[in-house]
Amino acid sequence: MTNTNMTPEQENAFYAEPDNQVPEGPPVRRRAKLSEPVPVRFPEELLSEIRNRAAADDRSVSNWIRRAVEHEIAREAS
Repeated sequence: MTNTNMTPEQENAFYAEPDNQVPEGPPVRRRAKLSEPVPVRFPEELLSEIRNRAAADDRSVSNWIRRAVEHEIAREAS
């Protein structure tokens, strides 16, 4: 089992070892597939900030935007 407090670099080094690539526990079912892509355009300055924040969270830009939208919807529902 891995330490959840590892940095991305430590995780990379850990999983580079073949002994640490053996699956543990029951299989995890993925969520349902996502719908069709929705093209969204951002001003360059905003897109740059989105990219920086996504990188800081070790996420893809798409995943970061999805989570931001989910967070906003949950905030509105409260």
